[in-house]
Amino acid sequence: MIELRHLKALTTLRETGSMVRAAERLHLTQSALSHLFRELEDRHQQTLFVRKSRPLRFTSAGLRLLQLADGVLPQVAQAQRDLARLASGQAGRLNIAIECHSCYQWLMPTLDRYRDDWPEVELDLASGFHFAPLPALVRGDLDLVVTSNPDEALQGVHYEPLFSFEMVLAVSRKHRLAQQQWVAPADLAGEVQITYPVERERLDIFQHFLDPGGVEPAEIRTAELTVMMVQLVTSGRGVCALPNWALHEYLQKGFVTALQLGEKGLWSRLYAAVREDAREQPYVADFLQTARDTCFGNLNGIRAV
Repeated sequence: MIELRHLKALTTLRETGSMVRAAERLHLTQSALSHLFRELEDRHQQTLFVRKSRPLRFTSAGLRLLQLADGVLPQVAQAQRDLARLASGQAGRLNIAIECHSCYQWLMPTLDRYRDDWPEVELDLASGFHFAPLPALVRGDLDLVVTSNPDEALQGVHYEPLFSFEMVLAVSRKHRLAQQQWVAPADLAGEVQITYPVERERLDIFQHFLDPGGVEPAEIRTAELTVMMVQLVTSGRGVCALPNWALHEYLQKGFVTALQLGEKGLWSRLYAAVREDAREQPYVADFLQTARDTCFGNLNGIRAV
C-alpha cells in the first residue's frame, strides 16, 4: 500500500536532494526516514533512488511515485483547506508586517500562492521597518509579523519557526579579506558597514557579532534594497551582512565573495509571530505551511528548525 507519508517523504527528498536535509524537514531521524523508504521498497520490490548518487538520482519506480505525488498531494491539501473552511464558517483577515527587507524575495510568491488557495481571506501587507510591529500585533492592528527578533516579554504571542539561515559577510572580490574563509569581529574594525535602514539593535551583525566583540565600524551606511547594498559592496564602498539565501544569485554571478562570520558561522532563525488565540485558525495555520513550503522550494542554504 502506498501511503501519503511515503509520497510526502519522496517529494521532500527530491526538493532537498539529501537524506539529511529531508529528515530535518520532516522532523524525523535519518534512520527513521531510511526505514520508511526501505519499507516501501521492500513492499513493492523496487529501488526508488540510487543511494550516494550526487546529485540524487531517482529510478523509474521512484519517478513514477513522484508523478503520483505531484497529482495527489495538492488535491489532498486543497481538500483539507475546504474542510477547514466548512468547519470555521468564516473568511478571516491577515494583516502582515515584515521586519526583514530581504524577506520580500520569498514572501511575495507565498502571498500569490496563498491568495489562490484562500481567496476569501482579506490580505494586507505593511513594512515593519519604521514602527514597532510586535506591539501592534498584540493590540490587534496586525495579525502576523515576520521577524528574526522575538520579544519574549510580550504576552499572548506565539513565535512559529519558519527556517534557520546563516548570516554571511559580503565583500568585494578585491577586498583585503576576500581570501579568508571566515572573519573575526576585529577584522571589521574600521570597515564601512552597509545595512538596511533599521535600528542597530535589530541587526544580527551588531547584536550577535560586532557588539559582543567590542568592535565599532568606521561608518554605518544604509540602503533600502539588497541589490543596492550589493552594488555598494562590489564597488568597494563597504561590506554588508546578509542572509546566505539573499546573496545566492549574486554569488553565482561572481559579483561578491561571502565570508563566514566567526569560525563556526552566525546562524539565525526567522519566525512568524501570531497571537496565541489565532494560531489555530485554519487560514493562519495554512499560511504558515504555505510560507514554509515556498521557502524550502525557492531559497538556497536554509535549514529546517
